[in-house]
Amino acid sequence: MSGVSADSREPLVGVLALQGDFAAHARMLAALGAAVREVRVPADVTGLDGLVIPGGESTTMTLGIAREGLGDPLRELAGAGVPLLGTCAGLIMLDRDHLGILDVTAHRNAFGRQIRSFEADLELTGITHPGTPLRAVFIRAPWVADHGSAVQILASVDDHIVAVRQANVIAVSFHPEITGDDRVHAAFLDLVRARLNGAAG
Repeated sequence: MSGVSADSREPLVGVLALQGDFAAHARMLAALGAAVREVRVPADVTGLDGLVIPGGESTTMTLGIAREGLGDPLRELAGAGVPLLGTCAGLIMLDRDHLGILDVTAHRNAFGRQIRSFEADLELTGITHPGTPLRAVFIRAPWVADHGSAVQILASVDDHIVAVRQANVIAVSFHPEITGDDRVHAAFLDLVRARLNGAAG
């Protein structure tokens, strides 16, 4: 891509592909105009403009990240200001007790096991417009049990925090990739493109 200006090329977004429905995220990102790379080893992190950590099983993801030596590359990516999106187990992986990228503590399976899965209409600050909620699907979902002052709350369910943003990192406890509503991914890509254009807020 050398010689191509930042505002004219499609962003390259990685999707952590160790476990979970990473293919659904890849399809949604591609439909929104991003080039997508599956991330399985540290070399796959090089050159990314953004990264998505999908839902799945957080223990399996933790073992996979340790096995492949991905922890430090992912932390370095975030430390460089590259936007990240974590969904469901991805939120857990970003928290203080795992990758330590978000200043939050996530409570695993907080809403109950799979039999307690549910849907809810959410308005997410900065992502949805008033009166146009997003239908969110919660499957063995976590919630944010504690957070630092730099963390912005985007949405809650029954007074439990289910969506946050800290700098260029967005994390949600639901599965935005399975409803066909692309607003969470579009907001994430806005961060990616803003950074590419030197205008990240």
